[in-house]
Amino acid sequence: MSERVVAGGRTAGLAPVLAAAATTVAVIAWLAAGRPGGVVVGLLAGPVALLAGTVACQRIGSMIMLPRPVRGFWRRYSHAGIVLLIASVVAIVRHNADPGLSIFVAAPSVLGVLMAMSAYGYLPLGRRGPLAWARLLIDGATVAVCGALVFWYVVLDLGPAGTPQSTRGGAAGVAVAGLLALVLIGAAVMSPERPVDPLSLRILAAGPAVGIATATMLVAGGQTGRMWLSPLALPLAALSMAAAAYRQRRMLGRPPATRSPRNRTAHGALPLLAVAATAGLVVTVSLEQMTARQRGVIIGTVLIAFLVVSRQLLGLRENRRLADSMRTQQAELEKLAMTDPLTGLANRTRFGSVLSERLDSHQPVTVLLIDIDDFKMINDTMGPALGDQLLYQVAQRLRNNSAVRELPARLGGDEFAVLLSLDEAADAEDAAARIQQALAEPFTVGEHHLLANASVGVAIAGPGDGADEVLRNADIAMYAAKEAGKAAWVRFEPRMRQEVVNHARLGSELHNAIIRHELFLLYQPVFDIVTGRLHGVEALVRWRHPVRGLVSPGDFIPVAERSGLIVPLGAWVLREACSQLAFWKGEHGDGAIEAINVNVAVRQLREPGFVDDVAAVLSETGLLPRNLVLEVTESSVADGRQVRETLQALHEMGVRLALDDFGTGHSSLSLLRAFPVDVLKLDKSFVDGIADGEDRGRLAVAAAVAQLAEYLQLSAVAEGIESEAQLDRLRDMGYRLGQGFFMARPLPAGEAGALMAVPVLPAA
Repeated sequence: MSERVVAGGRTAGLAPVLAAAATTVAVIAWLAAGRPGGVVVGLLAGPVALLAGTVACQRIGSMIMLPRPVRGFWRRYSHAGIVLLIASVVAIVRHNADPGLSIFVAAPSVLGVLMAMSAYGYLPLGRRGPLAWARLLIDGATVAVCGALVFWYVVLDLGPAGTPQSTRGGAAGVAVAGLLALVLIGAAVMSPERPVDPLSLRILAAGPAVGIATATMLVAGGQTGRMWLSPLALPLAALSMAAAAYRQRRMLGRPPATRSPRNRTAHGALPLLAVAATAGLVVTVSLEQMTARQRGVIIGTVLIAFLVVSRQLLGLRENRRLADSMRTQQAELEKLAMTDPLTGLANRTRFGSVLSERLDSHQPVTVLLIDIDDFKMINDTMGPALGDQLLYQVAQRLRNNSAVRELPARLGGDEFAVLLSLDEAADAEDAAARIQQALAEPFTVGEHHLLANASVGVAIAGPGDGADEVLRNADIAMYAAKEAGKAAWVRFEPRMRQEVVNHARLGSELHNAIIRHELFLLYQPVFDIVTGRLHGVEALVRWRHPVRGLVSPGDFIPVAERSGLIVPLGAWVLREACSQLAFWKGEHGDGAIEAINVNVAVRQLREPGFVDDVAAVLSETGLLPRNLVLEVTESSVADGRQVRETLQALHEMGVRLALDDFGTGHSSLSLLRAFPVDVLKLDKSFVDGIADGEDRGRLAVAAAVAQLAEYLQLSAVAEGIESEAQLDRLRDMGYRLGQGFFMARPLPAGEAGALMAVPVLPAA
């Protein structure tokens, strides 16, 4: 059974309701059968039912996915149930000694009602100022005074003369407390914030109502009414507690219902009914004890007060309608401010607010930060309208695969997040795997079937972490997942933050290195492996740090790409390499190489003026477009429409394009149809191990690339040749060009220029 079903399914939490209902039905059957076994048998149902109601409230009060006020509300109700359970046990023990409502039973009963009333202190009863709180206190006092007067002058008069004073006082206390409880429930139901389900509150109102009816029947009711209501009171109250808790459990994760002005009017009428009842009581007393003139004054006074109040109510009704309309608009605006308009998920504002709230209340928190891999390519290729449809479907997948205690959100663009109420690493990783698996299934968008794999960063909140820090940690982990090859999840570890700091520091130093001329180029020779002559060179950037010494390209190139420094760095490499080729041509004439290879990053290809920059460098150095070979990776070609248009413009200019690391991507053959390629560079991973002939897979790929290049009339270059056996095997396969440490390591410009004079490899 999934977590969602456990938390909010139809059967979860139903056992206490069934137990309380079964107890109530058993009492009714016992009464209908003539009360066999005596009164004590019927009273035993009270503790059983109250135990079920208390357990139901305690369970809902322990659910961590609920806000703290709601949990406190239900826990306090469970405490009230315990006190009432004690009262029911006392009633059983003392039944023979004092069958009425003794002080020993009335005191804990009133205390239980007061504890239930105190539960409403956990709830935000609206944005109340001093006047609003004063109005609530006046309403409560009005109802309490009216209840006391009516009970004293009416109910007690109807009771038998021999009713014990303790029974009278206890009944009055229970009745007045029940009326006050109804006032609080009405205020909670009318509150626009209402964190507790409104129907649950209305169900809870049955408890005080039963208490009032029972207190009244004990004093002024007939024998039959007391006989039926006394044993049924506690089971009915317990049933209302269990049913209300079950309703609250069912509504977990659902949006709160809008408040109806009609409901507000109905609950707000309780103080007015109290005033009317008191006025009626005054008139009744005046008719019995005053002269005709005095009675006329009293009746006229009451009538005038009634007319004035009625006039005020008519005026307030329009104000209430206006206030309700404004409140509805405010709720809609708040919803819009907290909801992403495209997907309907929570937006960044709401996500951050809930995250901060859970951290402030010291709840367990984990954040999953989700970024859709290669979404830009889909959006650029197929258009933003289809991209929006894909984002919407991603949101629905997240919503459908999130448990009740989880909050999915769209933070912006193709970045999503899920807030989890847990802090165990294994559980967090399971959730990340679940979300990733859900997004791995193809999406049907219009007529297209699209894959939208995601990179997921997992961050578990630690002691003292703030919302910004948790999100930053998740972001760091998400980028680590992308660097690991995408379509993966990575859990944040503290060392990653230090790596980010180191990268930032290295990025700052690299920026200064470009200015201070700490960078230099080496040239990897590319040989004609048939004639042995130098065919070309590949320009490779190196960094001689004044403190660190030589910094590996594997360390600073990723920093340059992430920080954007790859653009000025790449521009410097292009200009330096072209200037060096121009120098070689001037020095060696026809013996110089025809072209120089320069690596280009995808970030450079996205720059709007990149084609113009290349043309300017060629013009300044006196080179022709055919003297330049730009090497790009397969992932660069697949980046989007803008990159493809840039490559097409370079090709039309006459610049030659080489597809580097060919064979390692997922769509190598399809790229050859759309990409204006001139050179295929076989990746080193296919050259390794082909000399002994045991790796048939590598042999087959290497041979296929050579044949494909020949068929398409492209140049094929084998990279990473490290032995003579590899060289011989590649030559036999039909490769004409190759590079690797076996022939020459990357060389300074002078040493590379010296190779242009004579062949350095034996001819075939």
